[in-house]
Amino acid sequence: MNTEHISINEVGPRDGLQAQSQHLTLTQRQQLVEALLAANLRQIEVGSFVSPKAVPQMAGTDALFAALHAPEGVRLSALVPNMRGYENAVAAGVKTVAVVASATETMNQKNINMSLAQAFEVSRSIIERGHSEGITVQAYLSVAFECPFEGPVEPDLIRAQAQQLAAWGADEIVIADTIGAANPAQVQSLMTPLIAEHGSERLACHFHDTRAMGLANVFAAIQSGVRRFDSALGGLGGCPFAPGAKGNVATEDVVMMCEQMGFSTGVDMPALLRAVALVSEMTGVQQGGRAHYWITNNAA
Repeated sequence: MNTEHISINEVGPRDGLQAQSQHLTLTQRQQLVEALLAANLRQIEVGSFVSPKAVPQMAGTDALFAALHAPEGVRLSALVPNMRGYENAVAAGVKTVAVVASATETMNQKNINMSLAQAFEVSRSIIERGHSEGITVQAYLSVAFECPFEGPVEPDLIRAQAQQLAAWGADEIVIADTIGAANPAQVQSLMTPLIAEHGSERLACHFHDTRAMGLANVFAAIQSGVRRFDSALGGLGGCPFAPGAKGNVATEDVVMMCEQMGFSTGVDMPALLRAVALVSEMTGVQQGGRAHYWITNNAA
């Protein structure tokens, strides 16, 4: 891959929508994904295979995958919480799954009612099975900078956990600032050695904008060598299990910054803005990143 290319993994249809009080229909979710495909986003997190009782916004993700027809080279992924979720996803034709383990004991207990050791065992079993079955597995390290229950997380712990996920064979390791607590100096000090150890092809970052530093943290990660990022159109999202969490860093903001810095993203900005307008209409809430007004009035 060209090192001057930034890969965007659009997480709005899953991480974004599950935090919305307005539950979209399957048809609306399909329309949103198709709008993102029209914007030339090549990686999209479509939904999750979790209990509809726990996350009703994600009910019917199997039917959504059946209705979608992604162009060649496009990666549609789904979050899976456990082996049953993995099996359901694979049965639905999903080729890329995401597993999430929180870096701290308390966050795992509060989030998924598992110990840290149990959460990592779930990740290990899915990574290894996915590897044997030709399924790409993205392994997330949640609350990698700060936990809402335990406070700041030691970088050495994250490096050790990332090393463990790599040893198990994770295709991609995603360092996630789940509650938006990181600052650019922290990002650079953590990601620089991780890139040196694992390479830019295997690492990605996931930032939230709780403290208005989401885009600055993307920049710091880019300076560290990261070339893969999660983002959500319009800044959708949050984490329903993490008190204080706000929306993801907005895709249009990330694309704007990267393109102005001379990187390519391949994203069609006018089409992306149409997708933001669509999800605003669907949710009944005006969505948009920090530069949305400027981009809307200046996008080619």
